[in-house]
Amino acid sequence: MTVTTPQPRTTIATPSLRPRVKEEPEAADWLELTEAVRDAGQYPTRAEAERVTRIVLSALGGHVTGDERVALAQALPREAGRVIASQIPATHPLTAREFVESVATRIEGSTPATARWDVSSVLSVLSTHVGESLTTRVLEQLPPGYALLFGRAALAPHH
Repeated sequence: MTVTTPQPRTTIATPSLRPRVKEEPEAADWLELTEAVRDAGQYPTRAEAERVTRIVLSALGGHVTGDERVALAQALPREAGRVIASQIPATHPLTAREFVESVATRIEGSTPATARWDVSSVLSVLSTHVGESLTTRVLEQLPPGYALLFGRAALAPHH
């Protein structure tokens, strides 16, 4: 029988003191999306950018339907996709102005001008994230006037 004497424990220095679970890729994607919104909208905190992102995505989720809604939810980070997919489709699509006004009612202390800034900050980042083709498909489904909110010139009518 071999007897081993206890050895003093050696600790390996780690950069972080708390155990760190590998960040979920979708959590990192959501962070990246909200950080991009924070930059675009010049929000003072990530929490504010995240709040505005959720509000705008939930408003948008009701207005994008069918295949475009599914594609949009899949193209975005899982958390953003969930926000969009969980909305009840609007019975009548809002004009771009009404859409901005509806967002203003959801953000405390908001005015149509600040809500337009918030909507544009989120939708222009969204457009960059999902790409040209899907953004065009989404815009074709919405009433005229939304293109500017997505950071684009107005779409030319199809003939």
